[in-house]
Amino acid sequence: MSNLSENQVAELACTYAALALHDDNVPITAEKISALLKAANVNVQPYWAGIFARVLAKANLDDLINNAGGSAAPAAAPAGGAAPAAAGGAPAKKEEKKKEEPKEEEDEDMGFGLFD
Repeated sequence: MSNLSENQVAELACTYAALALHDDNVPITAEKISALLKAANVNVQPYWAGIFARVLAKANLDDLINNAGGSAAPAAAPAGGAAPAAAGGAPAKKEEKKKEEPKEEEDEDMGFGLFD
């Protein structure tokens, strides 16, 4: 972690503390985050724990974890006219999945297998 800035270390430490609390079904509060950081002998500015606690109090952490791959970015990308994109976007994904499945079936029907 020597190549990380002080702010990056603080963000990472608070993130890990919040994830640990969430994993144990403990409410994520500034006090709990600070206690975990103190127990881990990680020194960060006191305001970091409060920032994370306030932000995560308004968010569903399970959704954040499950969508960490990037589904939030495409939804936020279109400016103006997001409602039509949202209405038309979901069926397009289903159609793409339907298109992909036949391709996989075509590959399986080529007449040979890995161990033939």
